[in-house]
Amino acid sequence: MGEQDIFENIDGLVSEERALRARSTADLVLSTEERSRLREVEVQLDQCWDLLRQRRALSEFGVDPASAKVRPADEVEGYQG
Repeated sequence: MGEQDIFENIDGLVSEERALRARSTADLVLSTEERSRLREVEVQLDQCWDLLRQRRALSEFGVDPASAKVRPADEVEGYQG
């Protein structure tokens, strides 16, 4: 997966996240499935951004960015800022 593919995935996920958030803030209650999907989208976005950062770091140090891998959700979500 190249950077363009990652950005396209991010764009799709952001659109979906916005639609779900708009629905939830328009005084509409999200269903259990929608809340679950929103959480999945948030995690997938974090994973995409992490993958993009990995690729850029590898490239910066002369390593093939294609060697970057999507990290497990619990690893990405466990980062401390």
